[in-house]
Amino acid sequence: MRPFWLEDALSGDGELAPALQGQQKADVGIVGGGFTGLWTAIQLKQQNPALDIAIIESDLCGAGASGRNGGCLLTWATKFFTLRRLFGEAEAVRLVKASEAVVDHIGNFCRDHKIDAEFRQDGTLYTATAKAQLGVLDPVLEELQRQGISSYHALPDAEVQRRSGSTRNLAGVFSPMAATVHPGKLVRGLRRVALQMGIRIYERTPMLSFTPGATVTLQTPAGSLQVDKMVLAINAWMASRFPQFERTLAVVSSDMVITEKCPELLQSIGLTDGVSVLDSRTFVFYYRTTQDGRLMLGKGGNTFAWRGRILPVFDQRSPYEQQLKRSLHEFFPALAEVPITASWNGPSDRSVTGFPFFGRLNDMPNVFYGFGYSGNGVGPSYMGGQLLSSLVLGIDNAWSRSPLAAGPRGQFPPEPLRYIGSLVVRDAIRRKELAEDQDRKPWLLDQMLSKLANAAGKADKA
Repeated sequence: MRPFWLEDALSGDGELAPALQGQQKADVGIVGGGFTGLWTAIQLKQQNPALDIAIIESDLCGAGASGRNGGCLLTWATKFFTLRRLFGEAEAVRLVKASEAVVDHIGNFCRDHKIDAEFRQDGTLYTATAKAQLGVLDPVLEELQRQGISSYHALPDAEVQRRSGSTRNLAGVFSPMAATVHPGKLVRGLRRVALQMGIRIYERTPMLSFTPGATVTLQTPAGSLQVDKMVLAINAWMASRFPQFERTLAVVSSDMVITEKCPELLQSIGLTDGVSVLDSRTFVFYYRTTQDGRLMLGKGGNTFAWRGRILPVFDQRSPYEQQLKRSLHEFFPALAEVPITASWNGPSDRSVTGFPFFGRLNDMPNVFYGFGYSGNGVGPSYMGGQLLSSLVLGIDNAWSRSPLAAGPRGQFPPEPLRYIGSLVVRDAIRRKELAEDQDRKPWLLDQMLSKLANAAGKADKA
């Protein structure tokens, strides 16, 4: 089953690139045809048009996380404290600025290359849907203001409810530095531009294995690709393909539903633009409208994968469809009679720190990787392309020197502790959220989750 976004994009552009056949060569080989792989290839070509670049994709470009996310193009501003703790103040400031610049970069790229990705820079609202969530962002927003890098401002409660279309949002802050996109149309648009730039793309071409060396040889079912440099851009699939990354990721689903078209109804409840709305839960609810008048709602932190394996359920309708439908109706009672067009889910590569990491595979000088976007990859994958292209080209710049390029930080516990612990924490968080919704204070759960957060913080520094 294809996720809604990709199926919709393919209805207007279903052309398949050929599978790789025979023995091929390239200067750079990229494994993975999603956002990270395509942005890396495009930015490499922009910096060195003479490069011969080939992308191999096991399915279709965008069939992974790039074609099945919520399409919320968000920044790293609200994670400033974690960025500073991990990487220092100067790098934290740089990364916040870089993540906000990406919004304009992607918007301009779509306009310049005539990609109809339904890009709408209408900002984002971070809201509180329970009293316990009120003011949770105040400390980081005050620090952003002190650093002179804040794009956020508080809105009157009534304005939050009007802009978000729901009285469940009790309060909120707004930033114009965010956008929404149709992720399927964006990834297929990047594919088109890459082909026009002379980048070769081989779809339905999985990498079976590779042989390292001065040149790297990638084995595929019907041939091989010999390259001087290789980039691994397969995200959540890294944990199951490379054992050394098994404990650096927790593969967990993000589940979504999308309604039938109901533009007049959305207008009547106040959802008049492309603003994205996220609440302040640990496993956030997030929603946004589409250009053709649908409403998409999602929630992360549902299905956890054993040992990071990609489960069959990730390619099926969401097993949490009914719960998501109930939540959608709680946010928007007026949509109770609007049918659900589709539900889907997909594997999200959650790192220990909540940020992606990049590096050289096993210290090989010509094999690079990047993954771990932790549920926020639409914008940061562009930054991933900036960093990976710098590494491939051997450029000494802020990206190649960034601590993000130093590989993973910390590890999750080994199995079965990680899997059992994930389920325990997930269920504890759900009980905590339920108690907060009912305006009760879950003291014991608070204490337990605080201890887990402290343990994770220590792992971050490992």
